[in-house]
Amino acid sequence: MLLRPTSGDVSSLGLDTHRRRALTWTLCLGAILALSMVLGILIGTSETSLAQATNVLGHHFFGRPLTNTLADAVIWDIRTPRIVLAAIVGAGLALAGVIMQVLVLNILADPYVLGVNSGASCGAAAALLFGVGAGFGDYALQGSAFVGALVASALIFGVARAAGRLSSIRLLMSGVAVGYLLSAATSFLIFSSSSAEGSRSVMFWLLGSLGLAAWDGPLALICLVVAGSLAVLMLWGPQLDALKSGDETALTLGISPDRLRILMLLVSCLLVGSIVAMAGSIGFIGLVIPHLARRLVRGTHRLLAPIAALLGAILLIWADIAARTLLAPQEIPIGIITALIGAPFLLILIRRMSVA
Repeated sequence: MLLRPTSGDVSSLGLDTHRRRALTWTLCLGAILALSMVLGILIGTSETSLAQATNVLGHHFFGRPLTNTLADAVIWDIRTPRIVLAAIVGAGLALAGVIMQVLVLNILADPYVLGVNSGASCGAAAALLFGVGAGFGDYALQGSAFVGALVASALIFGVARAAGRLSSIRLLMSGVAVGYLLSAATSFLIFSSSSAEGSRSVMFWLLGSLGLAAWDGPLALICLVVAGSLAVLMLWGPQLDALKSGDETALTLGISPDRLRILMLLVSCLLVGSIVAMAGSIGFIGLVIPHLARRLVRGTHRLLAPIAALLGAILLIWADIAARTLLAPQEIPIGIITALIGAPFLLILIRRMSVA
């Protein structure tokens, strides 16, 4: 007698299939990320060999004798923290993109749609041009950018809540309005500055740069922020799955959509504010990577989050390699590279969506 599987069995089989697929992709992407980081350390304007890189890393991790101090300065002090920062920033932007797209229920949302990036950029421009944030000491740029992100978040919350219930469309419209306002404020700061060199530095930084990467900087703090955000996203994955189905579905399951949106918006603000404070504005990672991750793994947010983080890390590492080497010794702002990669990819996605 042939037995048919029940609906519960079918659902369980489907979930197991998604989990196996996600595990396979996680292992593959993890290996690709490790290889990308090694190549990122080796590739640059100063030629370094695998043997030199192995010696330098062995010296710092295992105490082996160092044979080349120049290679140590290039590999350990410059390239390694930069590659680590690229991986962290790429992962963080991808996670922020996943959050934003479910938060406003819009597949074209990215981490900057709610204006948090504009607030961070405005704070950083004020620090670079007028010395605002001197109280933060050596971290004046990072502190000012983070405060700007918090101010933008407060404005978004205030505007969205003033009209009543905190819905997706109100968050989206409030973010767009606040973003335009703070972008205008940033442009005003640039044009009102009497320092041509300072204005040029701000413009370069606004296009994205990993030049601030250093072991003695806030690199460890950003690692903790991204790791914590990934943990929160995976922990609250089932609630996000319900929210994606609509507020009514979430309410039926005993989930408060407003509280969940506030929590996720705070996580996204922390992510974007920290990243912009360290690396400037880098676009398209948070827009494109979630789409690519969903094509690889069709499942819950718990399965999607680590895949998106790994993809974002890999993409930004290679974008940084291109930014450092294409016009060497001049460095291209990394935001230009990500836009050149992301825009055609987005057009391909739109074309496939229209055909489907």
